[in-house]
Amino acid sequence: MRSKMVNRQQLNDIALRMGLKKITLFNKADGSLKTSQIFGNTLEALVGAIYLDKGYKQTGTWVTQSIVMPHMFMEDLETLEINHKNKLYGWANKNGKMLEFETIHEKMENGRRLFTIGAVVDGKIIAEGKAFNKKDASQIASQLAVDLLGIGKEEVE
Repeated sequence: MRSKMVNRQQLNDIALRMGLKKITLFNKADGSLKTSQIFGNTLEALVGAIYLDKGYKQTGTWVTQSIVMPHMFMEDLETLEINHKNKLYGWANKNGKMLEFETIHEKMENGRRLFTIGAVVDGKIIAEGKAFNKKDASQIASQLAVDLLGIGKEEVE
């Protein structure tokens, strides 16, 4: 549950809902920031600053009142599937398939490396994901593969 609460996308979404985009200085011309987690990083920095200024107890209270209560709904988080890679591995194991992830392409974009990772089942690329790190790119490829293959929750559990 903790990993669902503090995953990159979740923190980014909360930061945007809290209005941190309005007070964050960033290069608005950099199109790659649309897929970036800069606002989630800003939220983490804000929590860190509060901790340094106010200490553990007051920070915990602020996080509960300003982040958890208004933005995190446990019922939704319980059903949220964030690790599509594990789901895909489970499907592959259950069905006797060989699953691998391979780097298909790597290029520089706006001073950062952009990775294209392929989800490869039995030697065939079935989905590709692009991101500024390999982990996120493989998760995107996994999510696309899960959708493409129609893998439901009940098939993995």
